[in-house]
Amino acid sequence: MHRSALKHLGYFLGYSALGLAVAIVAGYAWYLDTLPDLKVWHTARLDAEFRAADADKIRTLADYRALEDRLFEQLKAEVYGRTRKEDQRRFNRYASGSLSDPLKQPVNWNRTFELPVKDPRGGVLLIHGLSDSPYVMRSLALRLQARGYLVVGLRLPGHGTAPSGLLHTRWQDMAAAVRLAARDLSQQMGPDKKLHMVGFSTGAALAVEYALARRQGEPLPPVERLVVISPAIGVSPAAVLAVWQKRVASLFGIEKLAWTDISPEYDPYKYSSFPVNAAEQIYALTQRIAGHMAALEKARSADGMPRILAFQSVADDTVSTPAVIDALFRSLPQKKHELVLFDINRRADIASLYLPGTPEVTTRVLEGPTLPFELTILRNSNAESPDIEVIHRKSGTSGVTSNPTGMKWPAGVFSLSHVALPYSPDDPVYGARPPKNSAFIYLGNPELLGERGLLAVSPANLMRLRYNPFFDYLTARTEAFVLEDR
Repeated sequence: MHRSALKHLGYFLGYSALGLAVAIVAGYAWYLDTLPDLKVWHTARLDAEFRAADADKIRTLADYRALEDRLFEQLKAEVYGRTRKEDQRRFNRYASGSLSDPLKQPVNWNRTFELPVKDPRGGVLLIHGLSDSPYVMRSLALRLQARGYLVVGLRLPGHGTAPSGLLHTRWQDMAAAVRLAARDLSQQMGPDKKLHMVGFSTGAALAVEYALARRQGEPLPPVERLVVISPAIGVSPAAVLAVWQKRVASLFGIEKLAWTDISPEYDPYKYSSFPVNAAEQIYALTQRIAGHMAALEKARSADGMPRILAFQSVADDTVSTPAVIDALFRSLPQKKHELVLFDINRRADIASLYLPGTPEVTTRVLEGPTLPFELTILRNSNAESPDIEVIHRKSGTSGVTSNPTGMKWPAGVFSLSHVALPYSPDDPVYGARPPKNSAFIYLGNPELLGERGLLAVSPANLMRLRYNPFFDYLTARTEAFVLEDR
């Protein structure tokens, strides 16, 4: 090519690169301008939080809860006490006395709780999910206590306070808290009582990580049974990009870039805003589990692993249902593990509204090769009926059995959701119907109508099912699994 032509090509490429860079910068500037302003609950640094480095001096649940007392006093002073006058709204969680204020309730379920019983038959450690709080495990906790179990609902570090708590929390901090709680609960019960774990979403991933770490030789109390609900075994590959967004935010000091979502905080027991760091930590945790699972597969032995019962919705916009099947259950050595899948509502009149590519996970696992685990699926008995039947496929077999359940899809419900599984229909905040004479926010079926594009809250979030119409089934299966003899 002629030298002058090369020179012109160089100019063209240079100007093109410069134009692209300017466009990217302009796009970022526009994006940042569209984000809401950060509030005190996005920026407050609550330093009375438990960290993995504290494990040498914070050894018991009493120690943990004493530190938690300091943390919540700090929350009152640094967040509630600094909420601006214009933010003192009825639906702001951080406005004292509002409809969303959890501090005005008789029990603040954002905090670690213990439900004691006389002469417990065993202990159950309940672990909530990312951006959640111990409230998510409340209904299940009360039922397990009624069955004679000493129950601990652990508040994970960074949770239950303000969204800013997740800006600096690492998955190792959460894992250290789980280990602390497991040791303390085991010591409370004594050597003749068994420990069980029930985890939801990230809490389920932490429970699996605990069991795998013990299997790898870490000196931890044994877990007899493991129940995982909507387990975060696999998340979107886009989560890996979170680390780069976090670095850009840190490099340029752009605070808003540290968040993937900045939303009004109206939910008393779950953060609506979501920091980039939280996505980075859950991705790192899933990678940790993948490494442990590879070692477990190589060993081809289930020694040291508890039996696992999992509940998963086929429709899950938060975690990967195929990952639960393939990365966890297909990789576990056979030990009577069981996966329970809640199918989508396949009534013909509803199915016509589904997008192309509606999940066909159930067909794949029912008609595919034999499975190294027990499989149960709750689905429509036929395409014209809301009635639910239960399909069971035994490990290592090709045949299936089906039985009626007496359950039905509620009118207007087309699937479960990631967040719905652990909540009872009678939950006073997220249930099917609002409680009578309540002076607290109800989010189970909010009736908000108007024009699109007006609300700062996503209509998709308001539409999302928040309770499990089949919760009694999930509870009964969990109780039977935990009560089952070895």
